[in-house]
Amino acid sequence: MAVTGAALEPAAPTDWLRDQGLSGAVVQFNGQVRDEQGRVEALHLEHYPGMTETVLRTIVERAADKWQLNGVWVVHRIGTMAVAEDIVQVAVSASHRQDAFAACAFIMDLLKTRAPFWKKELINGHWVWVQARQSDAEAADAWLQRALGREPS
Repeated sequence: MAVTGAALEPAAPTDWLRDQGLSGAVVQFNGQVRDEQGRVEALHLEHYPGMTETVLRTIVERAADKWQLNGVWVVHRIGTMAVAEDIVQVAVSASHRQDAFAACAFIMDLLKTRAPFWKKELINGHWVWVQARQSDAEAADAWLQRALGREPS
């Protein structure tokens, strides 16, 4: 688990998790800088040092408590990135694909809403803060409701 200013290696998570040789499934998610409307020139990510890593560790521990996992990889970039560069990598290995898929989605959904990262986009030469998406909050809340034994609303 890490927060880094360095570019992410696309194959690093699955290579590391495969080396363990324990798993029947490895699921990897790479989140990229996107330009939905053709206006984004770059993305800049900031974080709360120390607190961010603590939150990421807590999210991974919750996933490990809920699913039978053999390994977890979470690396998040900070700094300025170009469109199509990787921002985040979440990868999970497990004996069975259901656990790997579910844990990967859980970690990513909670990371998006609970970890203290802030992002701004460079649009037409001006930096604009990106607002949190309601759909991300709803996805994370649904996981937490299920963890409490309730159906998401």
